[in-house]
Amino acid sequence: MTHPDAQDLREGGRWTPLQRAKNDLLWALACAGLLVTAQIPPAVLARIGRAIGLGAYAVLGRARRTALDNVARVFPHLAVDERRAFVRRCFSTLGGLLGETTALLRTRAPPRVLPLAPQALAVIDEARAAGRGVVFASAHLGPWEHVAASLVAAGVPLLAVGRESYDPRFTRLYERLRGGKGVRTLWRAEPGAAARILRALRTGAVLGLPMDLASRGPSCPAPFLGHEASTPSGPARLALATRAAVVVGTAAPGADREGDGGFVVTATRIRSDDLRAKTPNDAAVRELTTRINEELSKRILAIPHAWVWMHGRWGDHGDFRGGEL
Repeated sequence: MTHPDAQDLREGGRWTPLQRAKNDLLWALACAGLLVTAQIPPAVLARIGRAIGLGAYAVLGRARRTALDNVARVFPHLAVDERRAFVRRCFSTLGGLLGETTALLRTRAPPRVLPLAPQALAVIDEARAAGRGVVFASAHLGPWEHVAASLVAAGVPLLAVGRESYDPRFTRLYERLRGGKGVRTLWRAEPGAAARILRALRTGAVLGLPMDLASRGPSCPAPFLGHEASTPSGPARLALATRAAVVVGTAAPGADREGDGGFVVTATRIRSDDLRAKTPNDAAVRELTTRINEELSKRILAIPHAWVWMHGRWGDHGDFRGGEL
């Protein structure tokens, strides 16, 4: 039997001819789309993206069913029609945010800088004061790609950690998206990535790590949005091992928010000093992961339509059919 990662370039595999043809087509379509949108104002891109998002809701049956299942799990009180309306709004919102994000690829255009809430920079500065760096846990919530650029623009020495795309060409595109706005990215499969992470923390850097999605890396069960889910445990283990501070930060609705706009960046310190030991144990890692998940869950529930509900977060949709077509 062929190993599931045999054709995954990130795992040292090779694409089959059919996979290469499909991936070449996707890359060509992406390049054509970026070329067409190069001169379109961000506000118009957002409107186009919302329309594409609604089209995706209609066409992508598997993603729609996953989103409906997830919403039924977290919001069981919603009627079927309410769940459908919620998921349509989610697809539309994320499509609009994606459309606007493409403007970050323009080398001459300034990035959309989200304002930092008054306490956000103070929380980060206080966390950095100990000199051991900061593990900054975040989520794919709202305009998440703008959060990193906004922190860097505010003087935060952020290093974003991510997983490479299945297609190296898209990885290079992500590097353009972030690097052109001053955001440094460390890809987990890079040689020496672990040493670079430790070195960054020792120099007081803020290490940005998304924690809201399922991961192939080391994980542990922890409550997420009210239901136990396999959650990346690396950030908690790293923080406990290095004594780095832990902060959760995401885009959040601003005080004057209207519609899907008005986002700001907020940050919350997560207590971890009571869990530290000479060698981080599994119980401490799980407890810290649970604390991080609790804060992330609060943030997602504050703007639930701006999170990626179509992601298979719980991975067991076969026995949970709450989202009817």
